Amino acid sequence: MPRILVIDDERSIRNTLKDILEYEKYEVDLAEDGFEGLEKAAQAKYDVILCDIKMPKMDGMEVLEKLLELNSDHTVVMISGHGNIETAVEAIKKGAYDFISKPPDINRMLITIRNALDKTELVTETKVLKRKVSKTYDMIGESVAINQIKEMIERVAPTDARIFITGPNGTGKELVARWLHELSNRSKGPFVEVNCAAIPSELIESELFGHEKGSFTSAIKQKKGNFELANGGTLFLDEIGDMSLAAQAKVLRALQESKIQRVGGEKEISVDVRVVAATNKDIQKEIAQGNFREDLYHRLSVILIKVPSLNEREHDIPVLADYFLKQIISEHGMPQKTFEDEALKSLQQITWTGNIRELRNVVERLAILCDKKITAEDVKTFAQPLSAAKNH
Repeated sequence: MPRILVIDDERSIRNTLKDILEYEKYEVDLAEDGFEGLEKAAQAKYDVILCDIKMPKMDGMEVLEKLLELNSDHTVVMISGHGNIETAVEAIKKGAYDFISKPPDINRMLITIRNALDKTELVTETKVLKRKVSKTYDMIGESVAINQIKEMIERVAPTDARIFITGPNGTGKELVARWLHELSNRSKGPFVEVNCAAIPSELIESELFGHEKGSFTSAIKQKKGNFELANGGTLFLDEIGDMSLAAQAKVLRALQESKIQRVGGEKEISVDVRVVAATNKDIQKEIAQGNFREDLYHRLSVILIKVPSLNEREHDIPVLADYFLKQIISEHGMPQKTFEDEALKSLQQITWTGNIRELRNVVERLAILCDKKITAEDVKTFAQPLSAAKNH
């Protein structure tokens, strides 16, 4: 149900608008002046805000400016009994969606509100789409460890050298791979990611190299593999430590010859692909146990990048937490929230077994469950039960 806030100092206008809008199946909140309106807008998400211009304590134009400072996506319709063209133009210039004169024509007001709701929905959809198609991946942090990785990426990205990324789960190995692609000469080409751990061993060869129609029972049509799909770009083999030895042998051949052969096919297909691989496993141990080919490792590891755990970059935690909080608030359209200094210190005291992925989940939980100021007590209540505190 769409939610509307009415800010007006006249009780009769407030109540009349509330009755009309509730009859139209809108959820309505009321505020008798600008201060109360701003307070409510900071605490809840409104699809449309109706704001009077002539009010005591704070003028409606000032309320409009502060509402847009609070959230630039607020859809505000100004209403006034002293309206003229100049006032309407000024309101629109300052960011109002529309202007309605008092007493309002009910039909015009309802049409304006419906149009404003469409605009709000469009803004939300656009944000979602932008997040989906965005090719910008921020690498947040200024610790020595993360700065060394940034420098390494800038140095090796423009080359075609193969990269082998190691590090625990949730540390951001995919982020490193994407940055390597974005800063490379192949950035306009495709970035194709394969999670080797998520694909059954009997399907991994078809996934990587493709297959011809009829090559096996479910092969009802020809399919290109990820090596072909990544042609001219980057192929990211995530969790390569989980790849079967048979598939490893074929990947090795593809790297040696820059050619692949589809499952069930005889034709050799040339491919121009930069391979970036990653694993959370101790690869030397896997080699010693016969689970990973040493010759493939040497082919893949021209450059080695080790991504540190979050516990190894403790000083980045406040920066990451603030970054995630702003991101989550924007994604969910929440009122602004901030961490108290002691809350950030409390986050630094946690042992992050799930690394950055776990930190983001905890920040999202805090954003949803806590008030405008997230305290150390909030962190203790909602985060620490899931993680063991460090023994400093």
